[in-house]
Amino acid sequence: MASRWQEVHEQWRNWAPILKVLSVLWLVLAAFMAVPWLVLVLEEESDAWAFAQSIGIVLGAVVLSGLATLGIEIALKPWQMFLVTSLSWISISTLASLPLVLGAPQLTFTNAVFESVSAITTTGSTILEGIESLSDGLKLWRGMMQWLGGIGIIVMGIAILPFLKVGGMRLFHTESSDWSDKVMPRTGGIAKATLSIYVGFTLVAMSGYWLGGMTPLDAVVHAMTSLATGGFANSDASFGAYADQPQLLWMGSLFMLMGALPFVLYIRFLRGSRMALWRDQQVQGLLVLLLVVILFLTGWRMWLGTPPFDALTQVAFNVISVVTTTGYASDDYTAWGALSVVAFFYLTFVGGCSGSTSGGMKIFRFQVSALLLRNQLRYLIHASGVFPNRYNGQPITDEITRGVVAFSFFFFLTIAGLALGLAMMGLDIVTALSGAATVVANVGPGLGDTIGPAGNFAPLPDAAKWLLCVGMLMGRLEILTVLVLLTPMFWRR
Repeated sequence: MASRWQEVHEQWRNWAPILKVLSVLWLVLAAFMAVPWLVLVLEEESDAWAFAQSIGIVLGAVVLSGLATLGIEIALKPWQMFLVTSLSWISISTLASLPLVLGAPQLTFTNAVFESVSAITTTGSTILEGIESLSDGLKLWRGMMQWLGGIGIIVMGIAILPFLKVGGMRLFHTESSDWSDKVMPRTGGIAKATLSIYVGFTLVAMSGYWLGGMTPLDAVVHAMTSLATGGFANSDASFGAYADQPQLLWMGSLFMLMGALPFVLYIRFLRGSRMALWRDQQVQGLLVLLLVVILFLTGWRMWLGTPPFDALTQVAFNVISVVTTTGYASDDYTAWGALSVVAFFYLTFVGGCSGSTSGGMKIFRFQVSALLLRNQLRYLIHASGVFPNRYNGQPITDEITRGVVAFSFFFFLTIAGLALGLAMMGLDIVTALSGAATVVANVGPGLGDTIGPAGNFAPLPDAAKWLLCVGMLMGRLEILTVLVLLTPMFWRR
């Protein structure tokens, strides 16, 4: 009996630090919930009670967790970091849905959770119709969820995933973090500098949008969702509500791009390395890709009869939105012709840079794959040749190669599996395939009449929405972070 008790106690000692970390994150979530609650109280809106209840539930969970983990120190082992990473996103997405469950009676539990998961993962797929009629507090909360998800993504991308050796992220280990024996101090410094820059950019975006013609509430929400590359807007028409104000579209393009660049390079820039951004291969690759695609599609639209400036403005905004996985739409680009539809489908997979708020495969994986392919062709010609691979001045080791190949394989395998599941639920091939791709890449809108840029995900069956939630979380957690939890070896340790 005593040995059984010791075993249970040891198991609790393993799980208690995980619960303690989660409770801290829940406390932060409750603090942010207080902001829209105050707005609703001042406006005397009925949704204020929903936020008050939600805050109470979250704080209750925090208190119970705190009491249960008294005296426990946070010293996480690698296997615990995998669990914390996955459980934090799942639990926060669930708890963040409470104001939607309690404050929007037209939303079912499934729809509320879908909207919340989409927000926290900064996917931007929505099931809401009549967004303009929502209370100011709920509009603000949708933006705040994406903003919170954005800062979480950055910290995860530059401090956690390199340590976990997920998907080739080890390539950025030496320039972002060193978790060996000193996890918290190093991460704390990165998080503080990143948060300062993130807040500063958001304030700049708020000011820009407001001066550009948005209402104060719209400026705040769009600033948060632009920098988080999330894509939630305060209108069913998305950014199309400002399609006749090109200055706002160009501002949006700039702010989305700022969110898609590596934040660790912003830190280096502020610390004196003025060329850090422009010398980075990721940044170079992303800017070149955007330039080529924008010029090509602008030419295509001009050939179809669109005035040059209008064509350039609309193409630049929507291409940047899709490549950075923001998911805003200022126009229905599926109506631009078959070439545009195929091009935007391809762009869905790209994503921005590692260490940014964007999703997708990330541009560095395409670049590393191109280097590996080039060298493989060289080996076919010169079998005994020695061709070292380097990226951003660092050697591409076998570990990094395995990570990139494994991630790429499971990325597309996940999309294929989700698309098959959606097709089994009766969805047409365009909706099933583009829906699976857009959630795993965390882009937002898919293709077709139902979930395209002119539609939303509300008509889909509930089972499809839950499946898509799984896809959004897997895509945000870089696939392998979740898959490793499904292996028997992980639990045997």
